Amino acid sequence: MPHAEPPWEWYRSFLQVLESGSLSAAARALGLTQPTVGRHIGGLEAALGLGLFTRSPEGLAPTDAALALQPYARDIAATAAALRRAASGHGDGVHGTVRITASEIVGVEVLPPILARLRTAHPQLAIELALSNQPDDLLRREADIAVRMFTPTQGALIARKVGTIELGLHAHADYLARHGTPASLKALAHHALIGYDRETAYIRRMGGKLQGLGRNHFSLRTDSDLAQLAAIRAGYGLGICQVPIAARDARLVRVLGRQLSLPLDTWVVMHENLRSSPRCAAVFDALVAGLAAYIGPAPG
Repeated sequence: MPHAEPPWEWYRSFLQVLESGSLSAAARALGLTQPTVGRHIGGLEAALGLGLFTRSPEGLAPTDAALALQPYARDIAATAAALRRAASGHGDGVHGTVRITASEIVGVEVLPPILARLRTAHPQLAIELALSNQPDDLLRREADIAVRMFTPTQGALIARKVGTIELGLHAHADYLARHGTPASLKALAHHALIGYDRETAYIRRMGGKLQGLGRNHFSLRTDSDLAQLAAIRAGYGLGICQVPIAARDARLVRVLGRQLSLPLDTWVVMHENLRSSPRCAAVFDALVAGLAAYIGPAPG
């Protein structure tokens, strides 16, 4: 007789097998034995009356039914993780776990000193930092708080605009010593440019301000902002960088000044249901204050 309500462990194993492609890899990731994960998959298939995987030379291949169930399994996983974070902060005082999502460049270059000060103020807080240029969904509880570089459009969110980060064209002093400093946008045609590989919504919005510079103009193309910054620092060529990041290193020189200036609106966002959570309120306020200090006053 089919199991009336499959236990969460079965869905967790199902999701891990989907993501890893094999029972053995899923078992290692979950800290279980391979036979245990196999029993979970078999039990879930029996309970749902569906075949979820077929064997292939590469491992386990998901069926159409498995792929259709994947987003729901991810929702269960996100809700379970959010439940654990909420439970960790139950009681008085600021303690427990808060999950923050941010872009790679902000998470690596901007947030660490902010989080270090937060740790000093609230040593019982634990932070989960998820770095991705793809925004996590706060309504689905994939994260508690997000640092976003675009205006939030979802309802049921508390959103605070911190300010606008200026992006500008920069190069390492060694590169400019070898190749000279371009005096105009037209002169960029004679330089090695670092830029994107695939066009994003932000790039499309900023198309006019990029002064006609596009993918075909770039000598190095990558969608990783960290890789672009590393290439600028290595002296590969000229690329777009956050002005406050470049200002930390005297060897990074801004080129063409405000002739090429791009705005990057910066928001701190969380679900309105977390308004009364001391752990989330403390992190939210720390991010707002820290990012505002990083951005500094608006350019005159």
